[in-house]
Amino acid sequence: MVEVTVTPQSSLADRPVQIRVRGLSPSQLVTLRAWLKDEQGERFQSRAFFRADEAGEVDPGLRAALGGSYSGVWPMGLFWFLQPDTLFRRLVKRDVAGSPFRVRVEVLDGLGLGADPREQPLASCEAERWYVGPGVQRVPVREGRVRGALFLPP
Repeated sequence: MVEVTVTPQSSLADRPVQIRVRGLSPSQLVTLRAWLKDEQGERFQSRAFFRADEAGEVDPGLRAALGGSYSGVWPMGLFWFLQPDTLFRRLVKRDVAGSPFRVRVEVLDGLGLGADPREQPLASCEAERWYVGPGVQRVPVREGRVRGALFLPP
């Protein structure tokens, strides 16, 4: 049975995570796909192609992606190379304190080139990417023409 995990499952957006796939056949070609919907419902996704090792595992931190949104060894590549389905959109988190981005990570058999979100994955999981840590206080700043936010640690 194929399993994909993201460790830790919930983390700050600037912290690295480890993605692991287990239960594949040795040397099996797979596509790892990550996607999320932003606060306006716009979909962003990335994908990378991998060949499983002799134990039937894929670790993007150790094995080079063969292509897709990137190639080479990029442990966080699936998160860093998220691109919008609609041109000229930017991934922006407006409600930084209220909710995380929920990133879906999926394993597809073979080289998944299509952008069809209905492709049936072999396995999937969800990771939460928070922009503000627990207990951090957000204070709006308005001084003259200056607008911003001050984030105070607990």
